[in-house]
Amino acid sequence: MRGSDRIDRSDRVVWQAASVVLGYPDDEVVGREGLIRAALTDAAPGRAADFDAVWDFWATTAAAAVQNHYVEIFDLSRRHTLYLSYYTDGDTRRRGETLMTIKQRYRRSGFLVDTHGELPDYLPLILEYAARVDPRDGAELLQDFRRSLELLRLALVDKATPYAGVVAAVCATLPGPSPRDRKAVMAMAAAGPPTETVGLEPADPRLLPLKPVNV
Repeated sequence: MRGSDRIDRSDRVVWQAASVVLGYPDDEVVGREGLIRAALTDAAPGRAADFDAVWDFWATTAAAAVQNHYVEIFDLSRRHTLYLSYYTDGDTRRRGETLMTIKQRYRRSGFLVDTHGELPDYLPLILEYAARVDPRDGAELLQDFRRSLELLRLALVDKATPYAGVVAAVCATLPGPSPRDRKAVMAMAAAGPPTETVGLEPADPRLLPLKPVNV
C-alpha cells in the first residue's frame, strides 16, 4: 500500500475489529462481539468469516478458560507474541531503534506517550492507529511488518487457535499473496528470532509505551 492515497473502508473495519479482538478478552472486549460482527458483515463481508472461530470459542467456552487461552498463546510464548518487532529484531539493540521509529510516526499523527500503555509495536495498537488515526501510514507500517505478521499467522495456525483467522484477515488486507514466499517464511519461523539480550535498558525513553489520543 506504500504510496497509495486510497485505503478501503473494508480494510479499516478489519483493522479496527482485529484491534479489539486481539486484546485481552475481558468482559468489555467479549461484550463488543455483536457490534464487531455487524460492522464486519456490513463493510467487509469477505473477511467476516475469518472471525467466526473466535465468536464460537467465546460463546462455547467459560470466560476463565478463554482468558487463560489468550495468556497462554500471546503472553507466555514468544512464538506468538503480539509485539511485532520481536520477530525482526529479537532482544537486540536494533529493537530499541525500531520502537523509536514507530513512536515517531505515531507522534506525527497525534499519538501520545503513556507509561501505563503498551510498547509501540503491539499489534492491536498498530491496528488501532491504522484504522482510526492515519490509515495510509498505518497500512505502510503493517506492510513494513509483513514478515512478522506472516510468522505470527503461521504460528497461530500451527497452534490451532481460533485467533489464527483474525491475523489472517489482517494479512489479507495487505498487497500480494500471503505469504509471498512461504518457504522463506517457514524457515524464519523455524529458526526463530535473534536471542541477543544486550539491547536498551527498560528505562530508556525510546522504549516508553504509548496510547492513542481520542479521535
